[in-house]
Amino acid sequence: MSVLQTRAAHEWLTLLEAMVAPHRSVLTRAAALTDLLGHDPVAVDEGGEELDDLLAQTCRDLAAVHARQGIAAVLERLVAEGLTARVLARPGGERTLTDVEHVAELLHEAGREGQLGLVALLEWLRAQMAEDAPTSTNARTRRLDSDAAAVQLLTVHGSKGLQFPVVYLPALVDRNVPDTPSIPLCHEDPPERTRWIDVGGASGPQWKDSVARHKAEEAGESLRLLYVALTRAQSQVVTWWSPSGRNTSPSPLHRILFGRGPGEGPVPDTVPVPAEDFATARLQEWAALGAFALERADHAEHVPAVATDQPPPPRLATWTRRIDTDWRRTSYTALSTPRDAQGHELTGGVGSEPELSPREDEPDTVDPVVEQTPSLPGLEVVLPGQDVASPMADLPVGATFGSLVHGVLEHADPQAPDLRAELLEHVREQLVQWPVELDPEELADALVDVCDTPLGPLAQGVTLRQIGRADRLCELDFELPLGGGDLRRDPVGDVAEGPTRGARPGSATGARLGDLVPLLRAHLPAGDPVRGWADVLDSSSELAEQPLRGYLTGSVDVVLRTGGRYLVVDYKTNWLGRPEEPLTAADYRPEKLAEAMGHSSYPLQALLYAVVAHRFLRWRLPGYRPERHLGGVLYLYVRGMCGPDTPAVDGHPCGVFSWRPPVALVTGVSDLLDGRTTEGAA
Repeated sequence: MSVLQTRAAHEWLTLLEAMVAPHRSVLTRAAALTDLLGHDPVAVDEGGEELDDLLAQTCRDLAAVHARQGIAAVLERLVAEGLTARVLARPGGERTLTDVEHVAELLHEAGREGQLGLVALLEWLRAQMAEDAPTSTNARTRRLDSDAAAVQLLTVHGSKGLQFPVVYLPALVDRNVPDTPSIPLCHEDPPERTRWIDVGGASGPQWKDSVARHKAEEAGESLRLLYVALTRAQSQVVTWWSPSGRNTSPSPLHRILFGRGPGEGPVPDTVPVPAEDFATARLQEWAALGAFALERADHAEHVPAVATDQPPPPRLATWTRRIDTDWRRTSYTALSTPRDAQGHELTGGVGSEPELSPREDEPDTVDPVVEQTPSLPGLEVVLPGQDVASPMADLPVGATFGSLVHGVLEHADPQAPDLRAELLEHVREQLVQWPVELDPEELADALVDVCDTPLGPLAQGVTLRQIGRADRLCELDFELPLGGGDLRRDPVGDVAEGPTRGARPGSATGARLGDLVPLLRAHLPAGDPVRGWADVLDSSSELAEQPLRGYLTGSVDVVLRTGGRYLVVDYKTNWLGRPEEPLTAADYRPEKLAEAMGHSSYPLQALLYAVVAHRFLRWRLPGYRPERHLGGVLYLYVRGMCGPDTPAVDGHPCGVFSWRPPVALVTGVSDLLDGRTTEGAA
C-alpha cells in the first residue's frame, strides 16, 4: 500500500491547506483536529474567535518556518511541540508516526528537487495522492512501523552500540587460532607503541616473537568482544559452554570461566578443558555468587512443566566493586572546580564541553579588577594625556558574545583584501549560531582594530592581520592522557598489564593537581602571575587533591607561527573596567591584565595549554627544540585592543597579556601529567 493513501497523507494535505490560507478558520480548525496539531475536538468545537486567532497564528508560523528551512523544519517544530509523545500515546501510534514521517520525507524531497514554494508543494501533494495507486511498490510503499518483535542475527562487531531485550550467544566457546598466522601484526613496547607488520616470514630472526605478540593481541581482542556481546542485553543473556575440541581452549567465555576463580587477576590466553566434575563445580561456584543462573543442557526425554502459580522470588545481585571516580575525562575548567571526597563537584563545571554551548571561560557580567580606572603613567599614546577608548565599549558582555567573537576570529581570513567586509560577513554568519543584540557593523569595526593591534615582544610586534592562515592553527582540539590514561586499568584504578603492553614505569603514581606547587615555585620568579596559582592550590585542599588521571580535553583557540616560534593564543572578551565609567585601554594595561589573570583560573589554563603545544610540536615538528620553537602564551583581551594607536607600557601593548614559561617548567608539568615524578625526557 502507498503511504500517500494513508490518513497521514490526508492530514499533511489538511495542514498544508491551512498554512496556505491561515485566514480561513474552516481550514485552520480542520488542521487543528489532525494528529499533527493534536487539539481536543471538544475544545475546537467550543472555541471562539480567540481560538481562531491562535490557530491562524500557528499556521502562519509554520508557513514562515517552511519558507526559511523547508518541510523538514516544519516536522521538527511539530515534534518539539509534542507530536511524538501525543501520537505514541494512542493505540497504533508507531504506525501513525511512521507514516507521518514518511510523507514528510516525500514532501521534503519534492520541495528540494523542484524548488517548490508552499502553494506548489500543496498542489504536488494533491496530484500525487490522486494519481498514486494503492499497490505502489516504489519509495512510497508504507514502511514497517517497528522491528522490535523481530529476531535479528548480528555479528558481535555489528552489535556495538545496540541493545536488545534478550540476546543469545551460541558460539562464545568456539574460537579458531591457527598455529602460525601468515603475516602477524605486532606492536612495539611503550612509549612508541608503533604498529607494524612482520613480513620477514618464518625465517626472520624476530618471527617467533612477532607471532607471540600477534596471538596475545588477538586474545585480548577476543575478551573485548566478549564484553561487547555480554552487554548488549537489556533483560537476559543466554549462552552455552561445552567442550568442543581444540577451539574451546582459546575461546573467551571458556577462559573467563575456567582461567581464574572469583576475585582473581588477569585472564590467561588459553586454558585447558577441565574434567566434567571440575567444570561442574566451577560453574556452580560462579552461579552461587550470582554471576548467572546455571542450567544443564543435557537432552531430556521429558521436559517438566514450569510452575507459573508460584514464581521464584527475584534475587538482587550484590555490588562488590568500587567505581573509580578519579579516572575521568576532564577539562581545565573541571580541574579548577573543587570536588568532595566522593568525586562530586562542589561548584559548577563539567568534564567536557558539548558542541555549540557558550564558552565556559567567559564571564556573563562585567569583571572589574580595581575600583576605578587609573591614569596611564608611562604609556606611549598618540595624544599625550588622553586614554584611548575601547572599540567594544558599547558592545554586550557574556558567554554568548564571547563565543560569537571566537567564531568570527576562527573563520575569517585576516589577510583578505577587504578585511572589514570579510569580518562583517562572518559576524552575520556567526550571529545565526550565537544570537546577540548588536550592530554587526560596529562589531566588525572593532575586530578590525583587534587585528591591527601589535601583539607585543613575544610576537616581534606583528599583528593578527599580518599572520595568514598558513601560519595559524585554529581550534586545536586535544585529548591528552593523564597519568597513563591511555593504559587499561582494573576496577580499583591500578594499572593492569594488557596482552601486548604493560604499564609505563611510574605511570600509576597517583599525581594530584597540588603537585604543580613545587614546580611553579621552583621555576617561576616571585610576582609572576602564573606563579600565584601555587598559592591558590595551597589555600584549597579540595583543589590540590584533584587527581590527574584519565584524559584532559579541550581546545586551544589558535596557535600562531611567527619568526620561527609558535605562540599559544586565547581570546578573551572580559569587561575589566568599572560599569559606570567609559571603557578605555587603561582598563587593560599590562599590570591590570596580570592582576585579572590572578583572579581567575586562567593561569592553570595557560600552563596546561603550553604543555599541549609542547606535546603537539614535539610530535609534528622535525628537529623540535622547546627553547627555540616554543614562543609562549598570549591572552588577547580584545576589548583593550584599540588598533595601531593602542597604548603600550615598556613595549607591551594594552589588551595583550604575554607569558613565556621556562622550558624546564613546561617539560616538568608534561612529565607530571604523564604520571612520571622522576627526572626523565619530557
